[in-house]
Amino acid sequence: MIRVYLVDDQQLVRAGFGMLIEAQDDMTVVGDAADGSAALAGLTTTAADVVLMDVRMPVMDGVEATRRLLASPGPDTPKVLVLTTFDLDEYVFAALKAGASGFLLKDTRPEELLSAIRSIAAGDAVVAPSATRRLLQHVTAALPGVAAPPDDRLGVLTVREREVLAEVARGLTNPEIAAALFMAESTVKTHVGSLLAKLQRRDRVGLVMFAYETGLVG
Repeated sequence: MIRVYLVDDQQLVRAGFGMLIEAQDDMTVVGDAADGSAALAGLTTTAADVVLMDVRMPVMDGVEATRRLLASPGPDTPKVLVLTTFDLDEYVFAALKAGASGFLLKDTRPEELLSAIRSIAAGDAVVAPSATRRLLQHVTAALPGVAAPPDDRLGVLTVREREVLAEVARGLTNPEIAAALFMAESTVKTHVGSLLAKLQRRDRVGLVMFAYETGLVG
């Protein structure tokens, strides 16, 4: 069972997510909180695999809660999926920098949210392509190196790895990358694994941020 902890300042939102999750055979809600501070307190005594974290909340917002929760990650530290109502929210970018495993907009379809929870619980990352584009349209100007040519950190990558990294940064899934680059999906997975190891990134979110920071994509 995937243990999910809900953090949102709106009780109806928590109730709605809870009903959806409890209807699944492989998920259960283990707790909830109305702000980041309460969530941190609850998670000290409640084991969870995935935390659905709202961004804007009273007392402590989701960014700070994510940063504190993941400050010293261990084998039992839950993964964080950031949720936001806004097409653009600068706090989402900050949450990803703090270590969140992905983000979705709250108006995403239920099946997409459930798929995201499963993916994150399995150790993958989820970046909604449409949300990524909307976010990066506003924040890329503030990222270091975006306007400059690709920097030396890309030198450790092969040409093929750079191609795969660029497609990951554009929000493509492994099957979509395989089709775009005319390679087997298993080969794409191998390249993604190599990118994570070479660039010392935790997940696909880290690869996306690296690609934009180094100017590989813009």
